[in-house]
Amino acid sequence: MTEVDTTLLNDVDINAVAGLAGKIQQEPEVAATKWNALVKWKGGFRSEATIRDFAPIASDEPGALGGTDSGPNPVEQILAAYGNCLAVGYAANATVAGIEINDLSIELEGDLDLHTFLGLKEGHAGYDNITVKVNINSSASAEELQALHDKVSSTSPVGHTLGRAIPLTFEMI
Repeated sequence: MTEVDTTLLNDVDINAVAGLAGKIQQEPEVAATKWNALVKWKGGFRSEATIRDFAPIASDEPGALGGTDSGPNPVEQILAAYGNCLAVGYAANATVAGIEINDLSIELEGDLDLHTFLGLKEGHAGYDNITVKVNINSSASAEELQALHDKVSSTSPVGHTLGRAIPLTFEMI
């Protein structure tokens, strides 16, 4: 592969990412980050999540689940979060590898049994599995794209979060 100026490849400012990585190598404590969201109930099954200074993200349930279908439900948002995380991973890692992405789409589908959520039986209320299908259009070789896929699928923070049990702490304030 030829040397490519990766500063603007795939619309990614890889220098900013490299700068952060360099800072973390010098000051490892910088890597310990904390992320926040504030969710406010809006009545019924509607709520809004506010993250940083962005417009609120609506959430609701489909009509069949008693909602008004005014926004994606939380389990759909999990799929979207994972897909968005993978898209970031593809853009960043393709840029580092000098791979130009012409088009990228990621389809996600999850199987979820509603029995536990609806209180009809004890058990697991979350996804039983999630399937991801990546469609990437690039002039890169099949080997380069496989290496890119392997890197992205093994380093996704959302993928790692979904793939293992993490401690959850609940408290009333």
